[in-house]
Amino acid sequence: MISILDKPLNRLKRTPLFKQSNLSLHNPVPRIPTSYICQSCGAQTRQYFGRCTSCGDWNTILEQKNPGSLNRKQKKNSGIPLESLQCRSEPITQVNNQILQRLSSGYRELDRVLGGGLVPGSLVLIGGDPGIGKSTLLLQSATAMAQDSDVLYVSAEESAQQVRMRWQRLNGKECKLQLFAETDLDLILEELELLKPAVAIIDSIQALNDANLSSTAGSVSQVRECSAALQRIAKQQETAIILVGHVTKEGMLAGPKVLEHLVDTVLTFEGDRFASHRLLRAVKNRYGATYELGVFEMRGEGLIEINNPSELFYTEETAKGISSIVACEGTRSLVVNLQALVSGTTYASPRRTATGVETNRLHQILAVLEKHMGLALSRYDCYLAVAGGLEVEEPAADLGIAAAIVSSYKDVTLPGGTVLIGELGLGGQLRPVGQIQQRLQEASRLGFKRAVIPKNNGINCLSNDMNLRLIESSNISNAIISAIGEDIQDQEL
Repeated sequence: MISILDKPLNRLKRTPLFKQSNLSLHNPVPRIPTSYICQSCGAQTRQYFGRCTSCGDWNTILEQKNPGSLNRKQKKNSGIPLESLQCRSEPITQVNNQILQRLSSGYRELDRVLGGGLVPGSLVLIGGDPGIGKSTLLLQSATAMAQDSDVLYVSAEESAQQVRMRWQRLNGKECKLQLFAETDLDLILEELELLKPAVAIIDSIQALNDANLSSTAGSVSQVRECSAALQRIAKQQETAIILVGHVTKEGMLAGPKVLEHLVDTVLTFEGDRFASHRLLRAVKNRYGATYELGVFEMRGEGLIEINNPSELFYTEETAKGISSIVACEGTRSLVVNLQALVSGTTYASPRRTATGVETNRLHQILAVLEKHMGLALSRYDCYLAVAGGLEVEEPAADLGIAAAIVSSYKDVTLPGGTVLIGELGLGGQLRPVGQIQQRLQEASRLGFKRAVIPKNNGINCLSNDMNLRLIESSNISNAIISAIGEDIQDQEL
Protein backbone atom coordinates (compact mmCIF):
# COMPACT_ATOMS: atom_id res chain seq x y z
CA MET A 1 0.00 0.00 0.00
CA ILE A 2 1.38 3.33 -1.02
CA SER A 3 0.67 6.25 1.26
CA ILE A 4 0.63 9.85 0.36
CA LEU A 5 3.88 10.35 2.27
CA ASP A 6 5.72 8.14 -0.23
CA LYS A 7 4.91 10.49 -3.11
CA PRO A 8 7.16 13.37 -3.96
CA LEU A 9 5.98 16.67 -2.63
CA ASN A 10 6.13 18.31 -6.03
CA ARG A 11 3.64 15.78 -7.39
CA LEU A 12 0.94 16.67 -4.84
CA LYS A 13 -1.95 18.50 -6.41
CA ARG A 14 -2.12 21.87 -4.79
CA THR A 15 -5.16 24.01 -5.39
CA PRO A 16 -5.17 27.59 -4.17
CA LEU A 17 -7.53 28.31 -1.31
CA PHE A 18 -9.44 31.02 -3.17
CA LYS A 19 -9.87 28.69 -6.18
CA GLN A 20 -11.35 25.93 -4.01
CA SER A 21 -13.93 28.23 -2.43
CA ASN A 22 -14.55 30.31 -5.57
CA LEU A 23 -13.35 33.43 -3.74
CA SER A 24 -10.88 36.10 -4.61
CA LEU A 25 -8.93 38.72 -2.79
CA HIS A 26 -11.15 41.41 -4.29
CA ASN A 27 -14.42 39.81 -3.14
CA PRO A 28 -13.86 38.30 0.33
CA VAL A 29 -16.64 36.80 2.46
CA PRO A 30 -18.47 39.63 4.25
CA ARG A 31 -17.75 39.41 7.96
CA ILE A 32 -20.75 39.58 10.24
CA PRO A 33 -20.06 42.18 12.94
CA THR A 34 -20.11 40.83 16.48
CA SER A 35 -20.59 42.76 19.70
CA TYR A 36 -20.73 41.80 23.35
CA ILE A 37 -23.57 43.29 25.38
CA CYS A 38 -24.04 43.35 29.14
CA GLN A 39 -27.50 42.04 30.07
CA SER A 40 -27.64 44.23 33.20
CA CYS A 41 -26.75 47.72 31.99
CA GLY A 42 -26.64 47.39 28.20
CA ALA A 43 -22.99 48.39 27.80
CA GLN A 44 -21.30 47.20 24.58
CA THR A 45 -17.73 45.99 24.17
CA ARG A 46 -15.73 44.53 21.29
CA GLN A 47 -14.46 41.55 23.26
CA TYR A 48 -15.65 39.30 26.04
CA PHE A 49 -15.03 40.13 29.70
CA GLY A 50 -16.02 38.06 32.69
CA ARG A 51 -17.01 41.22 34.52
CA CYS A 52 -18.74 44.22 32.99
CA THR A 53 -16.52 47.30 33.05
CA SER A 54 -19.55 49.58 33.31
CA CYS A 55 -21.77 48.15 36.06
CA GLY A 56 -19.37 45.63 37.61
CA ASP A 57 -21.69 42.59 37.39
CA TRP A 58 -20.16 39.17 36.71
CA ASN A 59 -21.09 36.79 33.86
CA THR A 60 -23.62 39.14 32.30
CA ILE A 61 -21.89 39.76 28.93
CA LEU A 62 -23.26 37.79 25.96
CA GLU A 63 -22.16 37.71 22.34
CA GLN A 64 -24.54 39.08 19.74
CA LYS A 65 -24.21 39.04 15.96
CA ASN A 66 -25.48 42.16 14.25
CA PRO A 67 -25.90 41.60 10.52
CA GLY A 68 -26.53 45.05 9.15
CA SER A 69 -26.31 47.12 6.05
CA LEU A 70 -23.13 48.26 4.36
CA ASN A 71 -21.08 50.83 6.15
CA ARG A 72 -20.11 54.16 4.63
CA LYS A 73 -16.76 52.89 3.31
CA GLN A 74 -18.42 49.96 1.54
CA LYS A 75 -21.02 52.26 0.03
CA LYS A 76 -18.29 54.56 -1.19
CA ASN A 77 -16.52 51.65 -2.92
CA SER A 78 -19.72 50.31 -4.49
CA GLY A 79 -19.29 52.48 -7.58
CA ILE A 80 -22.33 54.74 -7.05
CA PRO A 81 -21.35 58.32 -8.00
CA LEU A 82 -21.96 60.90 -5.31
CA GLU A 83 -23.50 63.30 -7.83
CA SER A 84 -26.38 60.93 -8.52
CA LEU A 85 -27.55 60.99 -4.88
CA GLN A 86 -30.16 63.54 -3.74
CA CYS A 87 -30.25 65.52 -0.52
CA ARG A 88 -33.05 64.29 1.75
CA SER A 89 -33.13 67.22 4.17
CA GLU A 90 -35.42 70.22 3.77
CA PRO A 91 -35.66 73.69 5.30
CA ILE A 92 -37.49 73.74 8.59
CA THR A 93 -39.76 76.54 7.35
CA GLN A 94 -41.10 74.23 4.62
CA VAL A 95 -41.94 71.33 6.94
CA ASN A 96 -45.64 70.60 7.16
CA ASN A 97 -46.89 72.34 10.29
CA GLN A 98 -50.22 70.57 10.46
CA ILE A 99 -51.26 70.17 14.09
CA LEU A 100 -51.72 66.52 15.03
CA GLN A 101 -55.07 65.75 16.61
CA ARG A 102 -54.55 64.05 19.96
CA LEU A 103 -56.50 60.92 20.81
CA SER A 104 -58.42 60.88 24.07
CA SER A 105 -57.58 57.92 26.29
CA GLY A 106 -61.02 57.85 27.93
CA TYR A 107 -59.62 59.13 31.24
CA ARG A 108 -59.18 62.80 32.01
CA GLU A 109 -56.45 61.98 34.52
CA LEU A 110 -54.51 59.95 31.95
CA ASP A 111 -54.98 62.67 29.34
CA ARG A 112 -53.64 65.23 31.82
CA VAL A 113 -50.48 63.22 32.41
CA LEU A 114 -49.97 62.67 28.67
CA GLY A 115 -50.29 66.41 28.01
CA GLY A 116 -53.79 66.35 26.52
CA GLY A 117 -54.04 62.87 25.02
CA LEU A 118 -52.11 60.42 22.87
CA VAL A 119 -50.14 61.91 19.98
CA PRO A 120 -50.41 59.84 16.76
CA GLY A 121 -47.14 58.08 16.04
CA SER A 122 -45.85 58.43 19.60
CA LEU A 123 -44.29 55.70 21.74
CA VAL A 124 -45.36 55.63 25.40
CA LEU A 125 -43.74 53.49 28.10
CA ILE A 126 -45.62 52.82 31.35
CA GLY A 127 -44.00 50.96 34.24
CA GLY A 128 -44.88 50.01 37.78
CA ASP A 129 -44.72 47.32 40.44
CA PRO A 130 -46.40 43.96 39.75
CA GLY A 131 -50.12 44.05 40.55
CA ILE A 132 -50.27 47.85 40.78
CA GLY A 133 -52.90 48.07 38.00
CA LYS A 134 -51.04 48.77 34.75
CA SER A 135 -52.93 46.18 32.70
CA THR A 136 -56.21 47.16 34.32
CA LEU A 137 -55.75 50.82 33.46
CA LEU A 138 -54.75 50.12 29.86
CA LEU A 139 -57.53 47.58 29.27
CA GLN A 140 -60.13 50.04 30.55
CA SER A 141 -58.60 52.82 28.48
CA ALA A 142 -58.46 50.60 25.38
CA THR A 143 -62.15 49.75 25.80
CA ALA A 144 -63.04 53.44 26.01
CA MET A 145 -60.91 54.38 22.98
CA ALA A 146 -62.27 51.48 20.93
CA GLN A 147 -65.73 53.04 20.97
CA ASP A 148 -64.65 55.40 18.18
CA SER A 149 -61.24 54.15 16.97
CA ASP A 150 -59.51 50.91 16.03
CA VAL A 151 -57.44 49.67 18.98
CA LEU A 152 -55.18 46.60 19.10
CA TYR A 153 -54.36 45.00 22.45
CA VAL A 154 -51.38 42.62 22.21
CA SER A 155 -51.22 40.30 25.21
CA ALA A 156 -47.78 38.70 25.45
CA GLU A 157 -48.16 37.39 29.01
CA GLU A 158 -51.78 36.20 29.14
CA SER A 159 -53.92 34.11 26.85
CA ALA A 160 -56.86 35.58 25.01
CA GLN A 161 -59.32 33.81 27.33
CA GLN A 162 -57.63 35.25 30.43
CA VAL A 163 -57.78 38.79 29.02
CA ARG A 164 -61.45 38.35 28.14
CA MET A 165 -62.24 37.21 31.72
CA ARG A 166 -60.57 40.34 33.09
CA TRP A 167 -62.35 42.48 30.50
CA GLN A 168 -65.73 41.11 31.58
CA ARG A 169 -64.92 41.73 35.24
CA LEU A 170 -64.21 45.37 34.38
CA ASN A 171 -67.70 45.71 32.85
CA GLY A 172 -66.45 45.66 29.27
CA LYS A 173 -68.76 47.15 26.64
CA GLU A 174 -69.26 46.35 22.99
CA CYS A 175 -66.45 48.04 21.08
CA LYS A 176 -63.97 47.64 18.22
CA LEU A 177 -61.18 46.38 20.44
CA GLN A 178 -58.97 43.78 18.73
CA LEU A 179 -57.16 41.21 20.91
CA PHE A 180 -53.99 39.43 19.80
CA ALA A 181 -52.16 37.02 22.13
CA GLU A 182 -48.67 36.62 20.65
CA THR A 183 -45.00 36.99 21.61
CA ASP A 184 -43.33 36.75 18.17
CA LEU A 185 -42.24 40.21 17.06
CA ASP A 186 -42.57 39.44 13.33
CA LEU A 187 -46.20 38.36 13.71
CA ILE A 188 -47.01 41.43 15.80
CA LEU A 189 -45.46 43.77 13.24
CA GLU A 190 -47.38 42.01 10.47
CA GLU A 191 -50.63 42.43 12.40
CA LEU A 192 -49.91 46.12 12.90
CA GLU A 193 -49.28 46.61 9.20
CA LEU A 194 -52.49 44.80 8.21
CA LEU A 195 -54.79 46.36 10.80
CA LYS A 196 -53.22 49.86 10.97
CA PRO A 197 -54.89 50.71 14.29
CA ALA A 198 -54.98 54.18 15.79
CA VAL A 199 -53.66 52.84 19.12
CA ALA A 200 -51.75 49.65 19.94
CA ILE A 201 -50.99 48.37 23.46
CA ILE A 202 -48.11 45.93 24.01
CA ASP A 203 -48.35 44.10 27.34
CA SER A 204 -45.48 43.70 27.93
CA ILE A 205 -42.31 44.63 26.04
CA GLN A 206 -40.16 42.22 28.10
CA ALA A 207 -42.20 39.24 26.84
CA LEU A 208 -41.63 39.88 23.11
CA ASN A 209 -39.11 37.80 21.21
CA ASP A 210 -37.19 38.61 18.03
CA ALA A 211 -36.22 35.38 16.23
CA ASN A 212 -33.23 37.07 14.60
CA LEU A 213 -31.51 37.41 17.97
CA SER A 214 -30.00 34.52 19.88
CA SER A 215 -30.68 35.96 23.34
CA THR A 216 -33.74 35.10 25.40
CA ALA A 217 -36.84 37.25 25.77
CA GLY A 218 -36.47 40.03 28.32
CA SER A 219 -32.73 40.49 27.78
CA VAL A 220 -31.25 43.89 27.02
CA SER A 221 -30.76 43.19 23.31
CA GLN A 222 -34.27 41.77 22.89
CA VAL A 223 -35.94 44.71 24.65
CA ARG A 224 -33.93 47.25 22.69
CA GLU A 225 -34.45 45.69 19.25
CA CYS A 226 -38.15 45.03 19.78
CA SER A 227 -38.73 48.59 20.97
CA ALA A 228 -36.80 50.01 18.01
CA ALA A 229 -38.88 47.95 15.57
CA LEU A 230 -42.12 49.13 17.18
CA GLN A 231 -40.90 52.71 17.10
CA ARG A 232 -40.23 52.50 13.35
CA ILE A 233 -43.68 51.19 12.54
CA ALA A 234 -45.30 53.75 14.86
CA LYS A 235 -43.66 56.63 12.98
CA GLN A 236 -44.41 55.12 9.56
CA GLN A 237 -48.16 54.63 9.96
CA GLU A 238 -48.79 57.14 12.79
CA THR A 239 -49.97 54.54 15.28
CA ALA A 240 -49.74 55.50 18.94
CA ILE A 241 -48.10 52.54 20.72
CA ILE A 242 -48.18 52.05 24.50
CA LEU A 243 -45.56 49.70 25.97
CA VAL A 244 -45.89 48.08 29.39
CA GLY A 245 -42.52 47.68 31.11
CA HIS A 246 -41.47 45.69 34.15
CA VAL A 247 -39.55 47.23 37.04
CA THR A 248 -36.58 45.91 38.96
CA LYS A 249 -36.44 45.29 42.70
CA GLU A 250 -35.04 48.81 43.10
CA GLY A 251 -38.16 50.24 41.44
CA MET A 252 -36.44 51.24 38.18
CA LEU A 253 -37.70 50.30 34.74
CA ALA A 254 -36.15 47.01 33.68
CA GLY A 255 -33.91 47.00 30.63
CA PRO A 256 -31.31 49.48 29.44
CA LYS A 257 -31.62 53.23 29.82
CA VAL A 258 -31.67 53.45 26.03
CA LEU A 259 -35.26 52.20 26.22
CA GLU A 260 -36.28 55.35 28.10
CA HIS A 261 -34.39 57.51 25.59
CA LEU A 262 -36.09 55.71 22.71
CA VAL A 263 -39.68 56.39 23.72
CA ASP A 264 -41.45 59.75 23.68
CA THR A 265 -43.16 59.49 27.07
CA VAL A 266 -42.29 57.57 30.25
CA LEU A 267 -45.05 57.07 32.82
CA THR A 268 -44.72 55.43 36.23
CA PHE A 269 -47.67 53.91 38.08
CA GLU A 270 -47.19 54.11 41.85
CA GLY A 271 -49.19 53.12 44.87
CA ASP A 272 -49.14 51.66 48.34
CA ARG A 273 -50.42 48.13 48.79
CA PHE A 274 -52.10 49.27 52.01
CA ALA A 275 -53.96 52.13 50.26
CA SER A 276 -56.49 52.10 47.45
CA HIS A 277 -55.29 55.16 45.53
CA ARG A 278 -52.78 55.02 42.66
CA LEU A 279 -50.55 57.79 41.34
CA LEU A 280 -49.62 58.11 37.66
CA ARG A 281 -46.58 60.32 37.02
CA ALA A 282 -44.95 61.54 33.81
CA VAL A 283 -41.19 61.22 34.23
CA LYS A 284 -40.49 62.15 30.61
CA ASN A 285 -42.84 63.74 28.08
CA ARG A 286 -41.89 65.26 24.75
CA TYR A 287 -45.43 66.53 24.19
CA GLY A 288 -46.38 67.86 27.61
CA ALA A 289 -45.28 68.84 31.09
CA THR A 290 -43.01 66.48 33.01
CA TYR A 291 -43.78 65.28 36.53
CA GLU A 292 -47.49 65.69 35.86
CA LEU A 293 -49.68 63.73 38.28
CA GLY A 294 -52.87 61.72 37.83
CA VAL A 295 -54.73 60.14 40.74
CA PHE A 296 -56.84 56.97 40.57
CA GLU A 297 -58.57 54.75 43.10
CA MET A 298 -58.65 50.97 42.81
CA ARG A 299 -62.09 49.48 43.37
CA GLY A 300 -63.81 46.19 42.66
CA GLU A 301 -64.96 47.36 39.22
CA GLY A 302 -61.50 48.65 38.28
CA LEU A 303 -59.72 51.99 38.45
CA ILE A 304 -61.75 55.14 39.08
CA GLU A 305 -60.20 58.55 38.46
CA ILE A 306 -60.13 61.12 41.28
CA ASN A 307 -60.94 64.62 40.04
CA ASN A 308 -60.22 66.34 43.38
CA PRO A 309 -57.12 64.57 44.78
CA SER A 310 -56.71 67.06 47.64
CA GLU A 311 -59.48 65.14 49.41
CA LEU A 312 -57.10 62.18 49.79
CA PHE A 313 -54.22 64.12 51.35
CA TYR A 314 -55.92 66.91 53.29
CA THR A 315 -58.33 67.03 56.23
CA GLU A 316 -59.57 70.08 58.10
CA GLU A 317 -58.74 68.65 61.52
CA THR A 318 -56.37 70.62 63.72
CA ALA A 319 -53.99 68.95 66.14
CA LYS A 320 -50.56 69.45 67.61
CA GLY A 321 -47.83 68.73 65.08
CA ILE A 322 -50.01 69.05 61.95
CA SER A 323 -49.50 71.69 59.25
CA SER A 324 -50.80 72.21 55.71
CA ILE A 325 -48.79 72.89 52.56
CA VAL A 326 -49.51 73.20 48.83
CA ALA A 327 -47.33 70.88 46.72
CA CYS A 328 -47.11 71.22 42.95
CA GLU A 329 -46.90 68.09 40.80
CA GLY A 330 -46.45 69.31 37.25
CA THR A 331 -49.35 71.69 36.60
CA ARG A 332 -51.47 70.33 39.46
CA SER A 333 -51.55 71.77 42.97
CA LEU A 334 -52.28 69.51 45.93
CA VAL A 335 -53.01 70.56 49.50
CA VAL A 336 -51.28 68.07 51.79
CA ASN A 337 -51.17 67.58 55.54
CA LEU A 338 -47.80 67.12 57.24
CA GLN A 339 -47.54 65.31 60.58
CA ALA A 340 -44.64 65.68 63.01
CA LEU A 341 -43.96 64.11 66.40
CA VAL A 342 -41.16 65.36 68.64
CA SER A 343 -40.54 63.40 71.83
CA GLY A 344 -37.70 63.16 74.33
CA THR A 345 -35.15 60.39 74.10
CA THR A 346 -32.92 58.65 76.60
CA TYR A 347 -30.33 57.64 74.01
CA ALA A 348 -27.26 59.65 73.10
CA SER A 349 -28.20 59.62 69.43
CA PRO A 350 -31.82 60.64 68.77
CA ARG A 351 -33.81 58.91 66.11
CA ARG A 352 -35.07 60.69 62.95
CA THR A 353 -37.63 58.98 60.72
CA ALA A 354 -39.32 60.48 57.66
CA THR A 355 -42.07 59.02 55.48
CA GLY A 356 -42.72 60.77 52.20
CA VAL A 357 -39.85 63.24 52.75
CA GLU A 358 -36.14 62.65 52.32
CA THR A 359 -34.43 61.98 55.64
CA ASN A 360 -31.44 64.23 54.89
CA ARG A 361 -33.84 67.08 54.26
CA LEU A 362 -35.38 66.53 57.69
CA HIS A 363 -31.92 66.65 59.28
CA GLN A 364 -31.20 69.94 57.53
CA ILE A 365 -34.44 71.57 58.74
CA LEU A 366 -33.84 70.37 62.29
CA ALA A 367 -30.35 71.90 62.23
CA VAL A 368 -31.69 75.25 60.99
CA LEU A 369 -34.36 75.33 63.70
CA GLU A 370 -31.83 74.55 66.43
CA LYS A 371 -29.35 77.13 65.18
CA HIS A 372 -31.63 80.08 64.39
CA MET A 373 -34.54 79.51 66.80
CA GLY A 374 -32.67 78.05 69.78
CA LEU A 375 -34.68 74.83 69.95
CA ALA A 376 -32.79 71.96 71.62
CA LEU A 377 -33.92 69.40 69.05
CA SER A 378 -30.71 67.39 69.32
CA ARG A 379 -32.09 65.79 72.50
CA TYR A 380 -35.39 64.76 70.95
CA ASP A 381 -36.58 62.06 68.57
CA CYS A 382 -38.36 63.41 65.53
CA TYR A 383 -40.84 61.56 63.30
CA LEU A 384 -42.26 63.12 60.14
CA ALA A 385 -44.89 61.76 57.76
CA VAL A 386 -46.87 62.98 54.76
CA ALA A 387 -50.57 62.13 54.96
CA GLY A 388 -51.92 59.75 52.36
CA GLY A 389 -48.59 58.19 51.41
CA LEU A 390 -47.65 60.97 48.97
CA GLU A 391 -43.97 61.73 48.39
CA VAL A 392 -43.11 65.43 48.55
CA GLU A 393 -39.75 66.27 46.99
CA GLU A 394 -39.96 70.00 46.26
CA PRO A 395 -38.34 72.54 48.66
CA ALA A 396 -41.56 74.59 48.93
CA ALA A 397 -42.62 72.25 51.77
CA ASP A 398 -39.73 73.31 54.06
CA LEU A 399 -41.76 75.95 55.91
CA GLY A 400 -44.64 73.53 56.53
CA ILE A 401 -42.22 70.88 57.84
CA ALA A 402 -40.60 73.38 60.19
CA ALA A 403 -43.99 74.60 61.46
CA ALA A 404 -45.17 71.05 62.18
CA ILE A 405 -41.96 70.30 64.11
CA VAL A 406 -42.22 73.49 66.21
CA SER A 407 -45.93 72.83 66.83
CA SER A 408 -45.17 69.39 68.26
CA TYR A 409 -42.11 70.60 70.17
CA LYS A 410 -43.93 73.55 71.82
CA ASP A 411 -47.14 71.52 72.30
CA VAL A 412 -49.27 74.10 70.51
CA THR A 413 -51.77 73.82 67.68
CA LEU A 414 -51.58 75.71 64.42
CA PRO A 415 -54.72 77.79 63.78
CA GLY A 416 -57.16 76.27 61.31
CA GLY A 417 -57.26 77.64 57.78
CA THR A 418 -53.52 78.40 57.63
CA VAL A 419 -51.30 77.17 54.81
CA LEU A 420 -47.50 77.52 54.73
CA ILE A 421 -45.45 77.85 51.54
CA GLY A 422 -41.72 78.56 51.41
CA GLU A 423 -38.21 77.20 51.00
CA LEU A 424 -35.92 77.31 54.02
CA GLY A 425 -32.31 78.38 53.56
CA LEU A 426 -29.38 77.37 55.74
CA GLY A 427 -29.16 80.90 57.10
CA GLY A 428 -32.73 80.77 58.38
CA GLN A 429 -34.09 82.90 55.54
CA LEU A 430 -37.18 82.11 53.49
CA ARG A 431 -36.60 81.82 49.76
CA PRO A 432 -39.23 82.38 47.04
CA VAL A 433 -40.82 79.37 45.35
CA GLY A 434 -42.29 78.86 41.90
CA GLN A 435 -45.95 78.72 40.87
CA ILE A 436 -46.99 80.73 43.91
CA GLN A 437 -50.14 82.11 42.25
CA GLN A 438 -51.31 78.62 41.37
CA ARG A 439 -50.68 77.37 44.91
CA LEU A 440 -52.64 80.24 46.47
CA GLN A 441 -55.59 79.69 44.15
CA GLU A 442 -55.81 76.04 45.23
CA ALA A 443 -55.61 77.05 48.90
CA SER A 444 -58.35 79.64 48.41
CA ARG A 445 -60.56 77.09 46.62
CA LEU A 446 -60.37 74.75 49.63
CA GLY A 447 -61.37 77.52 52.05
CA PHE A 448 -58.04 78.58 53.62
CA LYS A 449 -58.05 82.05 55.16
CA ARG A 450 -54.32 82.69 55.76
CA ALA A 451 -51.17 81.91 53.82
CA VAL A 452 -47.62 82.41 55.15
CA ILE A 453 -45.28 82.97 52.20
CA PRO A 454 -41.77 84.39 51.67
CA LYS A 455 -41.23 88.04 50.87
CA ASN A 456 -40.52 89.25 47.32
CA ASN A 457 -42.42 86.36 45.78
CA GLY A 458 -44.15 88.45 43.13
CA ILE A 459 -47.50 88.65 44.96
CA ASN A 460 -49.11 92.00 45.78
CA CYS A 461 -50.87 91.66 49.12
CA LEU A 462 -52.99 94.80 48.53
CA SER A 463 -54.36 93.58 45.19
CA ASN A 464 -55.14 90.06 46.40
CA ASP A 465 -58.64 89.08 45.24
CA MET A 466 -58.70 85.44 46.40
CA ASN A 467 -60.22 86.05 49.84
CA LEU A 468 -56.91 84.94 51.33
CA ARG A 469 -54.85 86.92 53.80
CA LEU A 470 -51.19 86.81 52.81
CA ILE A 471 -48.51 87.04 55.52
CA GLU A 472 -45.03 87.68 54.11
CA SER A 473 -41.98 86.78 56.19
CA SER A 474 -38.27 87.02 55.52
CA ASN A 475 -36.95 84.48 58.05
CA ILE A 476 -38.06 81.34 59.82
CA SER A 477 -38.65 82.95 63.23
CA ASN A 478 -41.10 85.56 61.94
CA ALA A 479 -42.86 82.97 59.80
CA ILE A 480 -43.38 80.54 62.71
CA ILE A 481 -44.60 83.28 65.03
CA SER A 482 -47.02 84.52 62.36
CA ALA A 483 -48.27 81.00 61.67
CA ILE A 484 -48.74 79.76 65.24
CA GLY A 485 -49.94 83.04 66.69
CA GLU A 486 -49.09 85.60 69.27
CA ASP A 487 -49.08 83.10 72.16
CA ILE A 488 -45.73 81.66 71.13
CA GLN A 489 -44.01 85.03 71.54
CA ASP A 490 -44.22 84.64 75.32
CA GLN A 491 -42.38 81.32 75.16
CA GLU A 492 -38.62 81.08 74.90
CA LEU A 493 -37.46 80.26 71.35
